[in-house]
Amino acid sequence: MSPRRRPVTKAVIPAAGLGTRFLPATKATPKEMLPVVDKPAIQYVVEEAVTSGLSDVLMITGRNKRPLEDHFDRNYELEEALSRKGDAARLARVRESSDLATVHYVRQGTPQGLGHAVLCAEPHVGDAPFAVLLGDDLIDARDPLLARMIEVQQQRGGSVVALMEVDPALIHLYGAAAVAPVGEPDVVRVTGLVEKPETGQAPSSYAVIGRYVLDPAVFGVLRETRPGRGGEIQLTDALRVLAERDDEGGPVHGVVFTGRRYDTGDRADYLRAIVRLACERDDLGPEFRGWLREFVAKELQD
Repeated sequence: MSPRRRPVTKAVIPAAGLGTRFLPATKATPKEMLPVVDKPAIQYVVEEAVTSGLSDVLMITGRNKRPLEDHFDRNYELEEALSRKGDAARLARVRESSDLATVHYVRQGTPQGLGHAVLCAEPHVGDAPFAVLLGDDLIDARDPLLARMIEVQQQRGGSVVALMEVDPALIHLYGAAAVAPVGEPDVVRVTGLVEKPETGQAPSSYAVIGRYVLDPAVFGVLRETRPGRGGEIQLTDALRVLAERDDEGGPVHGVVFTGRRYDTGDRADYLRAIVRLACERDDLGPEFRGWLREFVAKELQD
């Protein structure tokens, strides 16, 4: 079976970043473990992979990331204490993360960018297409973006990136894609990519967000990719090479996402994500929304 038509079964989650935007909270706690309501952000990402049919998860980690491993491992002492108390509800929630998926770990060593982190996954991934999920982007479970991307990859081959139209004034914060229509309302052909373009230089307002389904040919390209913007090996640069191919790992398509996305890598968006998700919870929402209405009304009066 051709690698491009092999089923996607593995997910890679780069998690070696330092989380400097959340200091001092992330001095001793990985940014991926910061809670979003009552679950760490990384658990939402793993749940998304599993819901999309990917129960084999590889995390690319670095120093001080041991709490990630502990979270997805069993905690027998805590489980025994909850069992003795007869607290079945909390016991189920504690076991939930360890039962989610088969999680593997590899250390990146010296952080050299997202492209290098993806390259670290090659021994585990092998010669099959695979998904990459960035932990800073939380995609609402009601909007099955990754499942759609896998579907497109299986139909069209090559690699698939997630695209979202953003305010042109903000496109310099993202990788920007040049695109061409292919006859499907939510799918485009990616003809070019620029990582964090200079103001006025972006090829479009379509930003690459943190979901990818990649052909294994990306590994060979990444090995030849020189450090780019920021002195790091950029995945965007490797995808630009693949976008120019019709074989050997190409082409690259984009799924245009219009659903709910929460950027937990930004402090203000992180707070907004907590508020939105808490408001929608059956157990928390009614009371929290009532408090929030009163709080906002009082703030508007002051």
